[in-house]
Amino acid sequence: MRVLLFGGAGYIGTHVALAFLDRGDTVGIYDDFSSGLKENIQEGSIVYEGSLLDEKALNLALKDNWDVVVHLAAFKAAGESMVNPSKYALNNITGSLNLIRACKENNVSKFILSSSAAVYGEPNYLPIDEDHPTTPLNYYGYTKLAIEENLEWFHILNKSNYVSLRYFNAAGYDPQERMFGLEKNPANLIPVVMEVAMGMREEIQIFGNDYETDDGTGVRDYVHVTDLADAHVKAAEYLMSHDNSLIVNLGSEEGISVREIIEEAKKVTKRSIPEKIVARRAGDPAKLVASSSRAKKVLGWSAKHSSVHELIDSTWKAYVKSKGN
Repeated sequence: MRVLLFGGAGYIGTHVALAFLDRGDTVGIYDDFSSGLKENIQEGSIVYEGSLLDEKALNLALKDNWDVVVHLAAFKAAGESMVNPSKYALNNITGSLNLIRACKENNVSKFILSSSAAVYGEPNYLPIDEDHPTTPLNYYGYTKLAIEENLEWFHILNKSNYVSLRYFNAAGYDPQERMFGLEKNPANLIPVVMEVAMGMREEIQIFGNDYETDDGTGVRDYVHVTDLADAHVKAAEYLMSHDNSLIVNLGSEEGISVREIIEEAKKVTKRSIPEKIVARRAGDPAKLVASSSRAKKVLGWSAKHSSVHELIDSTWKAYVKSKGN
């Protein structure tokens, strides 16, 4: 296959590119490098530099006869989206519409979207399946839902097909230790814990320890980035052999608490991890766990690297290799 990854130099995009390259596919990387790193580009990739707002650059890249496009180029900080929604509207919505339209103009009819469990909002039931109501709690989640809705309209009106992959919590690094540059300004729990272990931060803040969970801390469904990358390959194979579209969850179906993450990190790093209990964050549910039964049934996908040990161990090795500590 010939696969063009938008946002392919970012944390998840890097691993997705590697998964396609491992198969021997032709991989293109389109990135503006605002958060992606040039050191992440794998040998043999075709590189295009540009943003989703640059329609000329989009068309120049897309004219090169690609079979499948993968869209990983959205901004993703939920908190930031609530204080700077214009930034997210411009890149995530306007930019995505530019990309969808450019695909249409260049006869690329197979589209994979890096979507998010943020489209669901507060859980009405667990585990969350794809039929769960979509009522996002933040503007970031809304932008992902808006992209999905536009993809569905283009599917109906222009006969283009898509797979939307609703990630739960992406974490980990390549188990084979093929090094990538670390995320810039990480906000997610596991990299923040790693930064505390490395001495880059003084402490980890735990937002509430009085939830109705086994240890009082919030529980989330973490899925290893290598498992996510494998799902993109399977989604591309699906699009190449089916004339329809699909929305699937990607999660491990196993909840891991904040406390379990911290305790496993202490074991793996053999370092102390100072912590501070602070107030709950508004809108944080006690527990979020995915149902990935559709991904298993339709794509033949399952999470194989998403144990708490492999998530922490692979991340710690990447930090040690990068920071030399």
